[in-house]
Amino acid sequence: MQYSSRFTIAIHILLCIDQFSEEQKVTSTFLAGSIGVNPVIVRNVLLRLQDAKLIITAAGVGGSKLAKDPADITMLDIFKAVEDSNEILFHFHENPNPECQVGRTIHAVLDDKLMLIQKAMESSMNSVTLQSIIEDMKKKQREY
Repeated sequence: MQYSSRFTIAIHILLCIDQFSEEQKVTSTFLAGSIGVNPVIVRNVLLRLQDAKLIITAAGVGGSKLAKDPADITMLDIFKAVEDSNEILFHFHENPNPECQVGRTIHAVLDDKLMLIQKAMESSMNSVTLQSIIEDMKKKQREY
């Protein structure tokens, strides 16, 4: 299973807001040019980030700013803001055959293991802050 690109688009947006918001208005059109997507996609992600209270967007005049210190925003915060993450990560096929030895035991065998994997992923995402990504980005920018 693969998630949409909203997560990486959201990180790109937050990095642009951090980098450029002091110099200029960071609008959906500006962001779309940086990301290489339609501004409508950017606006949808901006709304999700705003609903999650990760950014503040000025209505009418345009432009967005971070609502929190980048050290207080984790990849898990961003992921939960833009992906439909209230669901479990791994979706089971709906109708395993109860007459089959594998079909009737598949949930008992995999449910706990898959939940452990999801919790490990979430824990890992929770340990990476937007600040650390900003610092990595600045190092790479100096190399170019």
